Amino acid sequence: MRGVVMRTPGDVRVEERDDPTILHPADAVIRLAATCVCGSDLWPYRGVQDVRDQPMGHEYVGVVEEVGGEVRNVKPGDFVVGSFFASDNTCEICRDGYQSRCVRAESMNDIGTQAQRARVPLADGTLVATPGMPEPDLIPSLLAASDVLGTGWFAAVAAQAGPGRTVAVVGDGAVGLLGVLAARRLGAERIVVFSRHEDRQKLAVEYGATDIITERGDEGVARLKELDGGLGAHSVIEAVGTQESMMQAIRCARPGGHVGFVGVAHDVRIPGDELFFAEVHLLGGPAPVRRFLPELIGLIWDRTIDPGKVFDLELPLEEAPEAYRAMDERRAIKVLLTV
Repeated sequence: MRGVVMRTPGDVRVEERDDPTILHPADAVIRLAATCVCGSDLWPYRGVQDVRDQPMGHEYVGVVEEVGGEVRNVKPGDFVVGSFFASDNTCEICRDGYQSRCVRAESMNDIGTQAQRARVPLADGTLVATPGMPEPDLIPSLLAASDVLGTGWFAAVAAQAGPGRTVAVVGDGAVGLLGVLAARRLGAERIVVFSRHEDRQKLAVEYGATDIITERGDEGVARLKELDGGLGAHSVIEAVGTQESMMQAIRCARPGGHVGFVGVAHDVRIPGDELFFAEVHLLGGPAPVRRFLPELIGLIWDRTIDPGKVFDLELPLEEAPEAYRAMDERRAIKVLLTV
């Protein structure tokens, strides 16, 4: 099959890879309908993380082709959505709603779903079938549910976005934008987005943002507090993963506020004395997307939400190198790869 491999930072290729097979009785093999490039894929692309000959991708939707002998919840012919962490969905951690930290968790990054086909471990706990074969225009939104929608949703839940609350969103990529959508669905009264990009500002407003702030860092914090009487936001979504974004998020939160952080952290160090006196709640990490998939698929299937709008460029799998360039150069928010 054809699949994306990152040879070294900046060197993305589409090559022949071995066809996936059932390795364990709990596995399934799916034929992908669509995949995409994630913002987190840009960390190794830019050389921030070491990479060599790595199959790429962890977001996927498609049709089940084959299942192992222990699989009961999905069958060949089902259209399915899965998370970027495979999980059994039965262990105590999963039952508490943190499937991304399942005691048997396996990262789909290690498998690589920017490909024509993929093996999905722990298929019964990982894959969720849609009510039927989706219309083609629903596939981008279902693909978004595999990661960026579920991650933005978790960030909003972790930040306790809800009625009467002001939510600040640090990061205007796909996750931050879908955090706006989630906060609006959860009933937030005011949603403030930090963004300097007109196309992203426009989509943020469409998803429910009430205010846009172009300043960053401490200037952005000061501007936010001008809007809310100097108190800070009740809820803050951090969707970048840098030192600056994390400190901006913590400083945006009022005492007693909640920060949901889902940006993949790189060299983030929180000063203990500042954290002590901030008196904010912190919850985040790799999103337990599987917790939210049934609800999100239902909202998409009923056309209540349209998270697929974050895909503003669509390319065939063979043009994956251009997809990476477009996102790296901020010519695209998120690139969908057709398979």
